[in-house]
Amino acid sequence: MSILNIGTRALQANQVALQTAGNNIANVNTAGYSRQKVILETVQGQFTGGGYIGKGVSIQTIQRNFDAFLTRQSTLASATKSADTTRANKLAQLQGIFEGGASGLGAAVSDMLNAFSDVASAPTDLTARTVVLTRVDETAARMRGAAKSLNDLQAGVVQELGEKVNAINSLAKNIADVNGEIAKVNGLGQPPNDLLDRRDQLIRELNTYVQTTSIAANDGTVGVFVGGSQALVLGTTVSPVSLVKDDFGDPLKSKLAISRDGVQVTLDENALGGGEVPGLLRFQNNDLVEGRNLLGRLTLGITTAMNQQHKLGLDLDGKVGGDIFTPTTFNGLNVLRPVAPSKLNAGASNLALTIADPSKFAASDYELNFSSASAGTITRRSDGVVTAFDFSLPPNAITLDGITITDANAGTAVAGDRFLFKPFATSASNISSVFSTPRALAVASPVAGAMGTNNTGSLQQVALTARTNPPTNVPVTLTFTSATTYTRSDVAGVFAYTPGKAIEGTVPATTPLSQWSVTLQGFPKANDTFTVQAMPAAYAKLNAGNATAMMDLRDVAMFDGAAVTDGYAGMISQIGIRTQSAKYAATVSTTIAANVERDRTSVSGVNLDEEAANLLQYQQAYQASAKVIQIAQTIFDTIIRQMGG
Repeated sequence: MSILNIGTRALQANQVALQTAGNNIANVNTAGYSRQKVILETVQGQFTGGGYIGKGVSIQTIQRNFDAFLTRQSTLASATKSADTTRANKLAQLQGIFEGGASGLGAAVSDMLNAFSDVASAPTDLTARTVVLTRVDETAARMRGAAKSLNDLQAGVVQELGEKVNAINSLAKNIADVNGEIAKVNGLGQPPNDLLDRRDQLIRELNTYVQTTSIAANDGTVGVFVGGSQALVLGTTVSPVSLVKDDFGDPLKSKLAISRDGVQVTLDENALGGGEVPGLLRFQNNDLVEGRNLLGRLTLGITTAMNQQHKLGLDLDGKVGGDIFTPTTFNGLNVLRPVAPSKLNAGASNLALTIADPSKFAASDYELNFSSASAGTITRRSDGVVTAFDFSLPPNAITLDGITITDANAGTAVAGDRFLFKPFATSASNISSVFSTPRALAVASPVAGAMGTNNTGSLQQVALTARTNPPTNVPVTLTFTSATTYTRSDVAGVFAYTPGKAIEGTVPATTPLSQWSVTLQGFPKANDTFTVQAMPAAYAKLNAGNATAMMDLRDVAMFDGAAVTDGYAGMISQIGIRTQSAKYAATVSTTIAANVERDRTSVSGVNLDEEAANLLQYQQAYQASAKVIQIAQTIFDTIIRQMGG
């Protein structure tokens, strides 16, 4: 009977080995499947006087070829790849919004400013004036179009985030369910390989959405944590995640939060690691914000500068010019008003913004934090630069990056109050031209210069610019006492004259603000004069001084030192640098993920050649085992016949 038992056990063991090899081959393309192997052990031999006699083979277990370290490394690499690839793809879409060439916003701005050259040559030509207004409309339309594209991209990101958050919750529930099944069979003494594979695959899929950390429990279940330490799955319990707004309720940003026992915890974006959701959040909360701010700064800077300059001119009817573009308003949460976390702020501060100098704008949001009732710091979010303020000190305001912040209720804040300023987030959304009448284009200067009729020197007017309209301190006559000095009819004293250096309309030039500025060239003789006067009505229609000033805005250093016409190119460059950096990171992380996954599959994956060799080996062993049984049966029959004979 012993040889029959040995043969039977061997037959059963090799049958299972054949079945296992067949199962490996069948699941060669199954995602998450780990190659299985039959582990055999010798049955304890029977002791006799002649030693131990073997009793055959038995199956110890069905082993899953699995390397915990490689699996974890592959999962983390996959999460990083998903984050980098997702962000790079979205940045490519963002870059596509700001196209170059003749159809780009930069070309529209240049064409608009260049159009003033024809008006400067022929101030009364209504056709030239109409071309200017057409260019203004086209520029405004392209600004709005870019803003709309950003809004569409934002909406798409929000939709994707919602879908992926739902996928996270669904996968977390599936992991919890598998945890429950594994816990039920945990005490049977054998690993449930298929359930373990299924759970590992679910965790890998989960990590494509958000990076997790897994910790095994004694009951066979696995705890899954996100954001460093927040439990997404504990045993069979799931804490769902959701999208929430940040502390300021910013409608253009999202945060990932997790709910456990009725308490919602907002996760730190920097602690989320890899995954598509963190990649989308970083794009939305950083890259897309910068894109909006760059477009908003460009729009607000150009339109404000053009409105300010146009108001310094006179139209064909002698009227003071108005706005060319819709002016920036300071009412409403989505323009230049602070957005505050009302649930947290305890003070009564009433903050407001005004534009001080559009040439100093920085493409950034700002966070204001009170450390006392009237003082604190302002952090420029784009680079983290911190500036101190104190509204209790004159001038009871702070000017930062060309924007002045005031507090109408100074002294009523409470330490810890916080405000968020988004000066440029929606500047381009509703921009449009204000008027469509060519006659209303104010291209004439409100001031004119007149050389003395008896001048004998080489004095020449280079430039005359109005700073207020209409100026109230004209006429002003400059009488030269020598080649290097002059007196003024409005201010007592003798002043130094330097050819090519501007002479301001008020002395000192900044208190109060100068009303005009004149630049003279050449060397005057004693008693030569130059008079700054209001533009004579008879010459107003023929003057194009303000058209020239509008055209000269092309070269004004406005965007980080770049000229107005180069502002769009600089904007494209900044977004392009981000995009290229993200593409490089995605390429590197994709390569790393592929290499680590290859290492993992070399351990856990099915090799068809190896399995084919195993089939032959187990088939021969199975046939040999059957032969042992056959021989045992023959021996048994012979013994029976002998005993019965």
